[in-house]
Amino acid sequence: MKKVQIITDSCSDLSAELLERYGIDYAKMMTVTDGKESPALLTWTKDEAHSLYETMRGGTRITTTQVPPEEFIRIFTKHLDAGMDVVYIGCSLKQSGSVNTAAAVAKKILADRTESKIICIDSQNASLGEGMLAIEAAKMANDGLGAEEIEKEILKIRKTVNEYVTVHSLKTLYKAGRVKGPAAFFGNLLGVKPIIISDADGEQAAYKKVKGRRASFEEIANLLKESIVNPEEQTVYVVHADCQDEEVKELADIVRAAIPCKDVHVGIIGPIIGASIGPDAVGVFAFGRTVEFRIGDE
Repeated sequence: MKKVQIITDSCSDLSAELLERYGIDYAKMMTVTDGKESPALLTWTKDEAHSLYETMRGGTRITTTQVPPEEFIRIFTKHLDAGMDVVYIGCSLKQSGSVNTAAAVAKKILADRTESKIICIDSQNASLGEGMLAIEAAKMANDGLGAEEIEKEILKIRKTVNEYVTVHSLKTLYKAGRVKGPAAFFGNLLGVKPIIISDADGEQAAYKKVKGRRASFEEIANLLKESIVNPEEQTVYVVHADCQDEEVKELADIVRAAIPCKDVHVGIIGPIIGASIGPDAVGVFAFGRTVEFRIGDE
């Protein structure tokens, strides 16, 4: 059985450390600022992340593109040429068409490589929700599972990813078309912080509102506490969009106090998700109960 290379994309928000630790590669999307395209690198520095978010704070809108076909050709053939099969775990199809592009590219490549496998999976998640699935797939690959076995296991667990995110405002997400919910959520009520989740269909959904920044931190930690399964065996992932160090520490401390988890990993929200969600967003991620909530549910 061939070894398997796990590939994700720029939406996964995996840090350089996590990519290296688990041997994960990623297909690069693009950010577009004032008409100029740049590759959306997950290996960026803290200063580079700050620069992007400061640009947004200054009022410049940053747009994004999905993974270009030529990038999939490059990354797939790179690993096939190394004698490996490939499992690509991509951003939710509700948020990006990259998985469909990947599948089309894979079909063309495999027409001449019948001995190889490229499996493309819709993670039905984004950010570290997608990244967590890539990590689990990489662990399976390291244990010697084949591409089809990994696909089967990832499909079993993809809706056990529990995500709770809070933002200062839904304005950026709304403009990017990345979040759905009742019209009332899109108001600009002073001090009200919306809570966002990834619903059962992989859609970013406005879930509830909380009054105040500190209260929103406590709420997302408590929501995760209620839904997480076997926390003592898990790393809880905390991500932020260029928040102050004091705020990041505050959230991590709240999570540690609320959830008896094995570890808390703190990372920066990458350029693609960041361009859609805006500065100062924070989120917490872990495996838990199967997500059943859908937009429109009470």
